[in-house]
Amino acid sequence: MRMLLLMCGWIATATALAAPREDQILIQGIAQGKQTVTPVDANTTQSEYSYNDRGRGDHITATWKVDAAGVLTEYTGTGNDYMKAPVEEKFSIADRTATWKNRTEHGTQPVSGEAFYIPLNGTPELFAVLARALLKAPEHRLALLPAGEARIEPVGSVDVTTPGGKKKVTQYHVTGLSFSPAAIWLDDKGEAVGSLGTWFSVVSPGYDKAVKQLLDVQDASDAEWSARMAKELTRVPKGALVIRNARVFDPRDLSVSAETSVLVEGERIVRIAADRDLKAPANAEVIDAHGRFLMPGLWDNHQHLSDNDGALDLANGVTSSRDMANDTDAFLKRVERFDKGTELGPRVFKAGIIDGTGELAGPTKMRVDTAEEAIKDVDWYADHGYGQIKIYSSIKPELMPVIADHAHARGLRVSGHVPAFMSARMFVEGGADEIQHINFIFLNFLFDTVKETRNRDRFIKVAEHAHEFTPDKPQVKEFIAFLKAHHTVLDPTLDVFEGLFSGDPAAVEPGLAKMAPRFPPQIRRNLLSNALEPPPEQKAAYAEAFPALLNMVKALHDAGVTIIPGTDNLAGYMLHHEMELYARAGIAPAEVLRMATLTSAQVVGASDRGVIAPGKLADMVLIDGDPTRDIADIEKIDTVIKGGKVYDPLKIEAALGILPRH
Repeated sequence: MRMLLLMCGWIATATALAAPREDQILIQGIAQGKQTVTPVDANTTQSEYSYNDRGRGDHITATWKVDAAGVLTEYTGTGNDYMKAPVEEKFSIADRTATWKNRTEHGTQPVSGEAFYIPLNGTPELFAVLARALLKAPEHRLALLPAGEARIEPVGSVDVTTPGGKKKVTQYHVTGLSFSPAAIWLDDKGEAVGSLGTWFSVVSPGYDKAVKQLLDVQDASDAEWSARMAKELTRVPKGALVIRNARVFDPRDLSVSAETSVLVEGERIVRIAADRDLKAPANAEVIDAHGRFLMPGLWDNHQHLSDNDGALDLANGVTSSRDMANDTDAFLKRVERFDKGTELGPRVFKAGIIDGTGELAGPTKMRVDTAEEAIKDVDWYADHGYGQIKIYSSIKPELMPVIADHAHARGLRVSGHVPAFMSARMFVEGGADEIQHINFIFLNFLFDTVKETRNRDRFIKVAEHAHEFTPDKPQVKEFIAFLKAHHTVLDPTLDVFEGLFSGDPAAVEPGLAKMAPRFPPQIRRNLLSNALEPPPEQKAAYAEAFPALLNMVKALHDAGVTIIPGTDNLAGYMLHHEMELYARAGIAPAEVLRMATLTSAQVVGASDRGVIAPGKLADMVLIDGDPTRDIADIEKIDTVIKGGKVYDPLKIEAALGILPRH
C-alpha cells in the first residue's frame, strides 16, 4: 500500500510534458518493429505502432485524450491488424455517455463514474495509460468499457542499469484483461519501461539491456502465482485411487467396456478389471463414475505454451502436449514446473525450431545460414532433452537434408513448415518425418507457380485454389500414396484455416463461438477469426476452400496417412474443436479419439501413455457423455487425472475467471 501511495503522489504532482520516445518491439528477443509515443499536450498523446512477424503484423496510428483521472475521453485509431485487415476505431465520452465503434462493436452506454475504454486494436502504450489510471483510481480499480473491471497491485521493484545510470523500476500486475494477471513495468515517474514476454515484448529506450533481468523477475513472480494455484487445485490421493463403474475406452481396438474399475497406485495404472472382480485397497480414494465414459488423456500436438496454457489444457483433459516452438529459457523452466507440479500443465514433448535468416524468418534465435550453424543448433536441442526438430520457412533448401540427417543421427524426429522454394514432396524426400499445417499439402500442387511461401501467399493461394485439388484427381491420389509410402505424419491444424477462410475478420473464430460467452469480457473481445478478406472475384473460391481441406483430411486418413490433432491456437478448448472438425470431415468419432490419444503417443514414442492399461501413466479423462457416438461430448469433461493426481475442470476454470457450463 505504501508503494501505491508513493506512486500516486508522483502522478498527482507531475506536470512536465514527457518527451517523445521510440520503443522497440521484440519477438523472441529480436527487434521486429517499433512504437512511437508523442505527447501533444498535457492530455493528448499520439502513437504509431508497427511490427513485422513473417510478413504479418499490426500497424496502428492512434490519438487519445485523457481526463484528470487519466481515463480516456477520446480515442481514434486507424491502420491494419495482424492479418492486414483494415482497422478504424473511435471512442468518446461526453455528458456521462460513452460511445464507441470498431470493426466488431458499435455501442453507447451511460457511465456514472470513471470507466476506461480498452481499444480493440490499440497501441501497446495504452496498457501503461490504463496502469496509471488504475493507480489514481479509488481502491486502484476501474470499470472497463465495453465490459469488465481492472485492478492493479505492485509486485516489487528492482534496480536496473540504463545509459542514464541506475534506475528503480516497479512491476505491477493488472487483473481483468486476461485469464491471469498481466505484468507491466513502470519507472519512478510512471512512464512505461516495458510490457514484456518471452514471445513478444515492448521495451522503452534505454531498457533493452535490462530485458532479461526483468523477464527473470517477472517469471519468478508468475511462478509464485502459478504455484499457489496448483496447490489449491491439485488433489493428491493419500493412498491408492480407484475409479469404479466406468465405461472404459480402449483406443487399441476402439472398444468400450462397461462396469469397469481402474486401480491406480502412485502415478501408474496397476489393474483394470470388472467392478465385481476388483477390491479397493484399504484407505483407497474411490471415484464412482456412475457409468460415465473414461478415456486416456488427450494430446495437443501443436502448441506454443505460455501464460495459462497449462491450466487451460488440464481443464480440458489435455494431459500431454507437444510444443512446436518456444523460447529456450523461460519455456524450459515452465516445463520443469509442470513436471514438479508447481504449475498446472500437461506433460510436454519438446520440438525445437530452426530457421534461416532474413526479415521473414520465424520467431526464434536459432537462425542459421551454414551447415555448421545448423548442426550446432540441432546438437543444442538434443542436449537439452528435445525430441524433435521443427524446420521453418526460411531455411535454405540445401540445408534442409543436413538438418534432417543430423537430427536423425541424434535420435530426433524432423518436421516443420515446408521451406520456401521447396515442395512438400522435396521436404519429405529430404528427410522430413512430418508436415505441420494442411496448407502445405495444397501448396505442393501449386509449386510451379507459388515458390515463395514465407508471405501471406501460403494462405491466400490455398484459399484461391484449394477447391481445384479434389481427392479424385490423379495428382492428388499419387501424392497421397507418396505420403503413405514414406510414413509421413500430418499435423493439419484445421482450426487455424477454418478461421482464416471463414470470410469475416470481425467474427469470433468459429471454433471459439460456443466458449466465448463463458470467457472474461476482455478476452471475448479478442477472439476474432483474423480471416482473410476475399477479393470480390474470389469469394466463391474462398467459400469452397475450407470444405476442400476437410475433404483432403478425410482422403489422407482413408489412405492410411497418420494424422495427429494439434491446434496452434487457444489451449484446451480448441483441441476439442479440432477433433470435431475431423468428425465433420467424415472420420468416425472413435477413430478421432484414437488419433488424440494412442496415435499421438506412438508418433513421438511415448510408450508410457495413450491407453488405459496396467503399467501406463495414470493420465485419464472422465466424461459425462459418449464421444464415440457424438464427438462434441468431448467437451463434457467431469474429472481429469494426470499421474494419479485429480483435477476438477470447473474449479480450474473458476480460478481463471471462466464462467461454468450450463
